[in-house]
Amino acid sequence: MQRVILSGATGWAGAALARGIAAQDDLQLVGAVGHRNAGRPLGELLNLPTVTGMVSGSAAEAIALAKGCDVYVEYAKPGSIGIVKTNILAALAAGAHVVVASSGLSDADYAAIDKAARDTDRGVLACGNFALTAVLLQRFAEMAARYIPNFEIIDYAKDSKPDAPSGTGRELALRLGAVRQPAIGVPLDQVNGPDGVRGATLNGVQVHAVRVPGFVLGIETIFGMKDQRLHLRHEAGASAEPYVDGALLAIRKVGGHTGLLRGLDKVMDL
Repeated sequence: MQRVILSGATGWAGAALARGIAAQDDLQLVGAVGHRNAGRPLGELLNLPTVTGMVSGSAAEAIALAKGCDVYVEYAKPGSIGIVKTNILAALAAGAHVVVASSGLSDADYAAIDKAARDTDRGVLACGNFALTAVLLQRFAEMAARYIPNFEIIDYAKDSKPDAPSGTGRELALRLGAVRQPAIGVPLDQVNGPDGVRGATLNGVQVHAVRVPGFVLGIETIFGMKDQRLHLRHEAGASAEPYVDGALLAIRKVGGHTGLLRGLDKVMDL
């Protein structure tokens, strides 16, 4: 039985995951983190009578209250990245493995988290997206980048999403840039137009963030060669259910390595 503490357990995706954890025979939800509901019983908030843990204001408080946990899951909204990073580092220091689902952390943040994980001999699995279609898109895009030199990323989300690009977009840019640096027809410093019109450059890859009503989350990579083009696109619907199975897999697998891994497919048989 793995003991799990979940940050963001009363949010849109976190609540679905909390119910998913509570339904498993090999996982036990023993606590949660959330500023708005700190001090309240988690089972009462989610209408889960079998869950007895409380909501705490920080990871350190939640872990102390639960007398430790095996896995800490950071699924909070990216309103304050400093708090998210602090919670992750506190969980590692307390001896927990960590699954990161929050977006907005930078490559420098992840470098610090990786060091902390290695120093404590713990595993961290950071997933920009737990949906299997998004995970497969990332793998297929890496395959395509080996053969097609020109590509860019479009990141879609609702207009109220504060972070741009999303964690999925950041992760995809990191991975594609590691495969190869894409070719660009006109160098960015020679573009005739306003600054930023060609998007942001992340790990050498151009990323364009679209934020308009009607989208939930989506990611697209466009690959181009002479007289041919390839579009790889994932789109999410309004339900949080597609993310639960992937998150449960991450919780079960995160203890199998030391240090940071980015991408759910790193622990899948693909």
